[in-house]
Amino acid sequence: MRVILLGTGGYHPSEERQTACVFLPEAGVVLDAGTGFFRVAPRLQTRELQVFLSHAHLDHVLGLTWFQPVFKLGGIDRASVCAKPDVLAAIQNHFNETAIFSGRLRFEFVPLPGEVTVAEGGRLTHCPLPNHPGGSTAYRIDWPRFSLAYVTDTVVDGKYTEFIRDVDLLLHECTFPDRLAEMADESHHSYASAVAELARKANVGRLILVHLDPWLADFYQEILQSARALFPEAELGHDMQQIDFQPR
Repeated sequence: MRVILLGTGGYHPSEERQTACVFLPEAGVVLDAGTGFFRVAPRLQTRELQVFLSHAHLDHVLGLTWFQPVFKLGGIDRASVCAKPDVLAAIQNHFNETAIFSGRLRFEFVPLPGEVTVAEGGRLTHCPLPNHPGGSTAYRIDWPRFSLAYVTDTVVDGKYTEFIRDVDLLLHECTFPDRLAEMADESHHSYASAVAELARKANVGRLILVHLDPWLADFYQEILQSARALFPEAELGHDMQQIDFQPR
């Protein structure tokens, strides 16, 4: 199975990075539907798709409006969007306004259950991240031989350390370098050394930094150096990066 990073940027797309979207094609699972979501359609491997949203800010959901041709052309039998009820309500209330979007979203909207079974015996769980305006949600998927966690749009506050403990792969937002730590706190985002220290404390296997702000591209290497000083296995995620794993 594969994890494909279809969007590793945050805030707005750039020439190098679309915004938040992680795809597991063999499992039919998507984590966030930012502008990178347009890349899902040509890579579909299943007739059903489950999209799990962290929150409803546009850089995480805008791509939902670009999936209409897949429905119309019969490329999929069922596609669901799972999130907290307030997130689903915000999306449906706004994207189904014809002044904003000319069509109607054809996804099935499902309030996030406590636990979800995914392909190959995977178990998806989630954890609230209340430190971002409107809140965010972290996700974790465990298979018999591999685990991953996706955490975005939050201050590193120590409250979800146990949720991500011992994961093989942690995809974590890292919007700011250490020199802008105060700005990170004010905007309810993360900075490099805080994320790296979290990964160290949680004993994760591999850390990939995502949700990189295009306005701060000049600081990307500084972010990486600060993270690696505390967690040598840290790396910057890049669009179309693929991680292969054996779930069983």
